[in-house]
Amino acid sequence: MLRIDIVTIFPGMFEGVLGESMIKRARDKKKALIRAHDLRDYTLDKHRKVDDRPFGGGSGMVMSPEPIFRAVESLKKNRRRGRGKVILLGPQGRKLDQKLALELSRLNWMILICGHYEGVDERVRERLADEEISIGDYILTGGELPAMVLTDCVVRLIPGVLGDKNSLNFESFEGNLLEYAQYTRPADFRGMKVPEVLLRGDHGRIAAWRREDSLRRTRQKRPDLPGGSGRA
Repeated sequence: MLRIDIVTIFPGMFEGVLGESMIKRARDKKKALIRAHDLRDYTLDKHRKVDDRPFGGGSGMVMSPEPIFRAVESLKKNRRRGRGKVILLGPQGRKLDQKLALELSRLNWMILICGHYEGVDERVRERLADEEISIGDYILTGGELPAMVLTDCVVRLIPGVLGDKNSLNFESFEGNLLEYAQYTRPADFRGMKVPEVLLRGDHGRIAAWRREDSLRRTRQKRPDLPGGSGRA
């Protein structure tokens, strides 16, 4: 079982995500234990304050180190031995991709720190987090949405979570290729027809068509991927 603890000032944001779809299924199957923790529960400030003005001046507020350290240290006491990581969600981190998601799915536990405001005290990044991860080169209000994306991306890779054990082998980014086109009934919808090869039941030809379609799509849409250069 993979345990994921999410440290956030907005734990209510996770209620819907953790209680629906594939993540709910993973929790019900005891494949993953996922909890959101209110960072304000770990502050010593009587007003439950978790941020302060930055030294040196500047706009906005910075998340204080003390409640974050207290939260992570408290959560780590209850982690079972094994491979685990404390992860800060932030724009300066390693970009999340399928390879990284697969690495994380093999851990026993993760503690995700959701930043907010103008960022977190640098000592959190330097001394507390094992790794910083970004989901893309754009600005979000906080780390809550990235934590949801990372959780979804990782949990679905845990063996036994998805119903079809083979489905992971044919998804986009597996083998550095985009997924081939998918069709379902009807075979002719408003004059738009399904490729004939998919209707004949010749599995060898279907596999070849899907491979070629994946290569073509990758070259056209994501030439930056290794598969897009024809090296896959």
